[in-house]
Amino acid sequence: MRDVAAQTDNRGIPINRVGVRDIHLPVMIREKDGGMARVLGEFDVSVQLPHHERGTHMSRFVEVLSAWSRQPVATDEIRQMLEEIRSAFRADAARLQLTFKYFLEKDSPASGLTSSLDYDCLFAGQISDEDYRFTLGATVPIMTLCPCSKEISDYGAHSQRAQLTVRLRSSGDFIIWLEDLVPLLEAQGSYEVFPMLKRSDEKVVTEAAYDNPKFVEDVVRDTVLALRALASITWFSVECKSYESIHNHTAYAYAESGGE
Repeated sequence: MRDVAAQTDNRGIPINRVGVRDIHLPVMIREKDGGMARVLGEFDVSVQLPHHERGTHMSRFVEVLSAWSRQPVATDEIRQMLEEIRSAFRADAARLQLTFKYFLEKDSPASGLTSSLDYDCLFAGQISDEDYRFTLGATVPIMTLCPCSKEISDYGAHSQRAQLTVRLRSSGDFIIWLEDLVPLLEAQGSYEVFPMLKRSDEKVVTEAAYDNPKFVEDVVRDTVLALRALASITWFSVECKSYESIHNHTAYAYAESGGE
């Protein structure tokens, strides 16, 4: 059977990335306590295609990823997956992004009731002859209470749910666990978000947020300071999006630090 994708192309145009997206597979994520979390993962994977190759064999991506869906995944495993992909395609460079929902237990602040909250998380890697780079990401829901609203109002202040998203890279064998990163990010808002609240909990949440007003700019700057205090981080980006309760728009702020 003739392999059309393997034909030579004479247009002289290399493709930076060619691959597949929206591949959904079960994945096992390593937990800090040594356990494994079974999650639904969504993959985006690609390789660099030389100018002389017409196409790539998409099924090879699925073949590699399917084998890894039955094994635990973290930074070292992402590198191994990328090396297998490079080898399968004889490619100079490859990229992979895995996004998934990760659940952590939270205790309500007054009642102490325990429930689980989901967080959008990301493992991403890129590899070439020069180096391998792994990126960890998490998006955490927080509260923001407007300092200006509190200042000008005789009583009350508008508050809203916001999202704080961080992407980071670290050097060497330094591991940042999601179990540590998520609480650190939650602490940067006016207050945390909880999946279950009784009336006594609502009182704590609303009063704590009122005592800690923050603009999105404040959240981003505080997060930058918190990340700078962590050892071995070589690059990070921080974005806060606030879904305003009294405006028909979303406020946001973004900052990054370190070399790419």
